[in-house]
Amino acid sequence: METVASREQREESADRFPTWVRVLFVVGLLYAFLVGIKALETGIKAFGSDFTDGLFETVANPIAGVFVGTLATVLVQSSSVTTATIVGLVGAGSLSLELAVPMIMGANVGTTVTNTLASLGFLRRTKEFRLAFAGATMHDFFNVCNVAVMLPLELATGFLTKISEWMAEWLTDLGMGGFGEGDTPIKSAVKAPVKVVDGLLDGVGANDNLAGIVMLVFGMATIFFALAFVTKNMRLVMAGRIERSINAVLMKGGGLSAILIGTVMTVLVQSSSITTSVLVPMIAAGVVTLRSAFPITLGANIGTTITALLASLATDHPAGLVIGLHHFLFNAVGVAFWYSIPALRNIPLNLAQRLATYAEVRKSIVIVYVVGGFIILPIIGVLILQ
Repeated sequence: METVASREQREESADRFPTWVRVLFVVGLLYAFLVGIKALETGIKAFGSDFTDGLFETVANPIAGVFVGTLATVLVQSSSVTTATIVGLVGAGSLSLELAVPMIMGANVGTTVTNTLASLGFLRRTKEFRLAFAGATMHDFFNVCNVAVMLPLELATGFLTKISEWMAEWLTDLGMGGFGEGDTPIKSAVKAPVKVVDGLLDGVGANDNLAGIVMLVFGMATIFFALAFVTKNMRLVMAGRIERSINAVLMKGGGLSAILIGTVMTVLVQSSSITTSVLVPMIAAGVVTLRSAFPITLGANIGTTITALLASLATDHPAGLVIGLHHFLFNAVGVAFWYSIPALRNIPLNLAQRLATYAEVRKSIVIVYVVGGFIILPIIGVLILQ
């Protein structure tokens, strides 16, 4: 079976473009991503307040919000798309912070399905599968445990929202990034293509509803396109470097440096799924232990929040920045809480190892776990709790 390293080396040798060209292309794609966020926000506003008020009225329960975030991320196979969309909706004023917070938490859970699916490639090799499945599901259990602790605390105290609002106000006062209501060079550049599309729609006599639909489709298509190609190009730029960096860090003992490398790698490739999925075959092969890989996974959880923060650059409403900061704080505080206490650190690892032991004996457990946990349970949760 082809290893991740050999596949990356093959892709690197087949790449016809120099690194600087791909980096410039990534910059352009990030600009397109912000344009997509602005188009999404504009499309939502075009439907009017009646539509936006009723858009999420059936998701008034925070637990249902978690299930919505989980299911949406599983369906699009990208927490980046889900969180970027949520930021756009909050920035447009069509989604409240109270509902957006649990949806962001649910997106964290949903994104773990990718590396869990990656572990199924070892299904026919019993010992390797047990290690791979444990390596994948420790990410699942960490995010579920984190939501189980942080969501009740947030609902009771609102501490993450309060800190996020304070940070957003502080950043706005400093003028960093141009957050807030006024136009900045970044916002003006992002708005320009959207205004062109809006002008074309006015020229053909499109009503508000039709204009809103076109903007929504244009925005979502642009977001999907930009994120997909950013990930692909950064993976080519970073080909081979991820695995080498992971090995170098683990040789020095891991720990906080492993969390940092997981964060940096995920920011660079714009995908926590790539970082965590690289770990799965390494764990299966015995190159990396489950305990050593855990902090890298936690770092990937922090690194993935960069997408929501970038998306907030394109929003007019300060609440867009607040939810982006909330996503970062939720993941960063969760990592600090679970990793700093050895007894807590062992909980996701022990749960993953126990489930993998059962799955090694009965492979049907894998189907029940993936389909039941990531699709059926969220659907039932939304239907019951709406």
